[in-house]
Amino acid sequence: MAKSELREYIEAFIIAVLLALFIITFIAQSFRVEGNSMEPSLHDGQRLLVEKVSYRFNDPEPGDIIVFVYPSDPHRRRKFIKRVVGVAGDEIMIRNGALYVNGVQLDENYIHGPTYGPWNQMTYGPVTVPEDSFFVLGDNRRNSDDSRYPDVGFINKKDIVGKAILVYWPIPQAKKLQTPQIFK
Repeated sequence: MAKSELREYIEAFIIAVLLALFIITFIAQSFRVEGNSMEPSLHDGQRLLVEKVSYRFNDPEPGDIIVFVYPSDPHRRRKFIKRVVGVAGDEIMIRNGALYVNGVQLDENYIHGPTYGPWNQMTYGPVTVPEDSFFVLGDNRRNSDDSRYPDVGFINKKDIVGKAILVYWPIPQAKKLQTPQIFK
């Protein structure tokens, strides 16, 4: 007995929805940049592809741009995007507009302006990144709510959604996201 045409459409639709949910949950997801905390690397309104597979097997590395759940959101709906600058065991310090990781000043030619502590303090730290955690900063350091502030703090690995790998919209701005040379 042949399936009715309506039943075939319904089955195809259900399979498509299940496949889309599987991909969004486990493999990759679109993410919209909101705000200018990652300028000049990323701009408000851009759309990114965030892959979710690699961090199931490996930890984020310094220089990676990650999407994570905003730690102070009890409903876990808000997502932030920032750059990893410190991993577990790293000592992070900010002095006179410069970022130091494990006592070495980073030459960050990919950021906007100098790096200050929270609320434009000249110093921050030193702090040591705890196990299974990461220290993240926006590339627009004077306009970024990031690990320097208590509402964000250290990012736990379980709160990471995935790694931003490319900008796909708007098309003229499409590009693969690169790790800055200082992190290689």
